[in-house]
Amino acid sequence: MIRVELARIIIDEKNHDQAVVLREKDGGRLIPIMIGFVEASSIQMCIAGVTTPRPMTHDLLSAVIKALEAEVEHLFIDGFLEGTFFAKLCLKNREGAQVLIDCRPSDGIALSVRMNIPIFIENKIFAQVLGTDA
Repeated sequence: MIRVELARIIIDEKNHDQAVVLREKDGGRLIPIMIGFVEASSIQMCIAGVTTPRPMTHDLLSAVIKALEAEVEHLFIDGFLEGTFFAKLCLKNREGAQVLIDCRPSDGIALSVRMNIPIFIENKIFAQVLGTDA
């Protein structure tokens, strides 16, 4: 697994294209992931420190996880098929058991910026997306 960090958010309201760019934490490789407008806005609002009078969806999910005394250990982007990325949230429940939850990378990233969750990408994903050797 390769640790990555959020490098950029691209929101193009004119063309309706949104993306996040993840950068290898200890390297220079970049992975762009196309995401929805709602998720891009949620990530951007959190980074900008914007608070809303009522919880947004990703704030709600964060609150539910905490209320259940679970902990998100990391987000793991583990698949890429026909232009679509796949990811899993790795949680530890209150008994200490690990639980994997299937999620869209965009939702996982929106949650990661709220909860300071590390993000990892399977090395083979870099090879698939960038067309290089793993």
